[in-house]
Amino acid sequence: MNNKKIPEIIIGRLPIYLRALQHTAENGIKTISSQELGELVGISAAQIRKDISQFGEFGKQGTGYSIEFLINKLCEILKVNQTWDVIVVGAGDLGHALAHYQGFKDRGFRVVAIFDNNKNKVGQTIGSFKVEDAAEMSERIRSLGVKIAVMTVPASAAQEVADVLVQAGIRSILNYAPVNVNVPSYVKVQYSDPATNLQKMTYYL
Repeated sequence: MNNKKIPEIIIGRLPIYLRALQHTAENGIKTISSQELGELVGISAAQIRKDISQFGEFGKQGTGYSIEFLINKLCEILKVNQTWDVIVVGAGDLGHALAHYQGFKDRGFRVVAIFDNNKNKVGQTIGSFKVEDAAEMSERIRSLGVKIAVMTVPASAAQEVADVLVQAGIRSILNYAPVNVNVPSYVKVQYSDPATNLQKMTYYL
């Protein structure tokens, strides 16, 4: 794979291709054309070929892609050919759901700790986790060597929490708080605000 700058919109489509390929492989199918993959994900075959070709030539003209080979290559590109430890900050309803969510482990991620600053929640059990004190979060992140965090905190607390995470060595943050946070350029923040996504959808109604 080359080191050229790949547009973020292309990176964003790769997990969609990967998920569709994995589901197809589960049905015992060995090869797939860009046209067939496009029909599964709602993206044109030409766009799929263009996206994948950014990372090399993985298919053969007339025969399509080996599904197993392409899955392995996409996992390698996305660096999910390993398991990444993740911490969750915020033990509210969404934090509970994430702690119980079983879909992470098959996609390259493993929740290892959950934190909250509410003393009434600290020590409570959520699934297989005990809620830990956010005051000890920085030291705990360093000891675990975690690089990825999920924030499910109120908007008013998001920037303060993000600052602590960055100082502790976190390099990727999935932010569910309905507010943008300021972080250094070497830290990647992905936003997942359900209300914002709904507003995008209502435009088309």
